[in-house]
Amino acid sequence: MTGQSPPAAPSRDPLHGLTLEAILKALEAEYGWQGLGERIPLRCFTSDPSLASSLKFLRKTPWARAKVESLYLFMLRDLRRQQQAAGR
Repeated sequence: MTGQSPPAAPSRDPLHGLTLEAILKALEAEYGWQGLGERIPLRCFTSDPSLASSLKFLRKTPWARAKVESLYLFMLRDLRRQQQAAGR
């Protein structure tokens, strides 16, 4: 026996390895700032929104970051459903 542990299984968490910046860019590309503000009413999305100001706020505010991550997961599920429907 060499004492090595077995290789770790790949994470099934869709957020694993993603930065908050990557999540926010994907959401902004999908919904736009106005759409983000409608879905998650935060001033960083509704009042003069920018990537930098949104990241600064979300990094300091865990409950808001959780809402953004939840919306990202919803977006992934919705895109997957649309792809499956188009493939039928």
